Amino acid sequence: MRWRGPDDLFVLQHRPPKAPLDPYRAYSAVWEEEPDASGVLRPTLAVFLTNRECPFRCVMCDLWVHTLDETVPRGAIPAQIRGALAEVRGPRSGGALAPQASQIKLYNAGSFFDPRAIPSEDDDEIARAVEGFSRVIVETHPAFLTGAHGDRCVRFRDAIAGRLEVAVGLETAHPGVLARLNKRMTLESFGRAADFLAAHDIDLRVFILLNPPFLRPEEGVEWACRSLDLAAEHGATVCSVIPTRGGNGAMEALGEPAQPPRLTALEAVIEYGISRSVGRVFADLWDLQRFYECACSPARAERLRVMNLTQRVPPPLACVECLSNS
Repeated sequence: MRWRGPDDLFVLQHRPPKAPLDPYRAYSAVWEEEPDASGVLRPTLAVFLTNRECPFRCVMCDLWVHTLDETVPRGAIPAQIRGALAEVRGPRSGGALAPQASQIKLYNAGSFFDPRAIPSEDDDEIARAVEGFSRVIVETHPAFLTGAHGDRCVRFRDAIAGRLEVAVGLETAHPGVLARLNKRMTLESFGRAADFLAAHDIDLRVFILLNPPFLRPEEGVEWACRSLDLAAEHGATVCSVIPTRGGNGAMEALGEPAQPPRLTALEAVIEYGISRSVGRVFADLWDLQRFYECACSPARAERLRVMNLTQRVPPPLACVECLSNS
């Protein structure tokens, strides 16, 4: 059976303009904290690199807003990383990183091993720029973990001083929905990417969508939980559950626009993931206020934050309004 969904032309036709960007400057850098496999909280610097747009135009994606139309010049990516590190140095700490980071995420709204996004000639200089971190986390589409791209991934693993972790967007374990996202990825190609990383001793982080388009809202929690199960089966050490956002143009133009998930649904998925005790499970809390719909929403957001940090399930929140709408 073949499922069809929006194509590149549909996605492009419904886009608002991109943001203006400097190819020598990362468009954002933020501090985070997340527990490692032993439960120790690790200060983490997330650097959002400016680079060429991803060639895969997923219908739900809004990350392209912060991308360029052309490949950045050689040396631009290392300059972005050094600039981001310089900006977060604390004046009261004598120039040391404040707080002392042990992990760095190099996210680029696409695939780190796509040479049109991150020139491969910069890999050694990037490795030198992140040599103070014990873990380096990058993201990629499974297509860039095969052939020469896979070789590059292994060379980068060897070049960095810390441990390499690669994040892959599984999005959903529902094969029909995945086929309609215009991601040009299958559950089989995800599995091959996971096997490749495991064979080369590289950790796997997985992104999962809650309420992706083309999935009935009442099935959102079930399929997010199934996706957590599938990720665990393929050796994922971390899963991040992302409530699907609208606002990119294409999402609103769908014949049946996806409904935003409720915070109670996100809680249910994270509770399930943590209760399995297989790897760490995090809720993506970025811009979570857009999902607020009840007086209890701030308290639910705080409960999700606590679950992220402790990987424990605190007592549930009772709310008559939420219970009546669930």
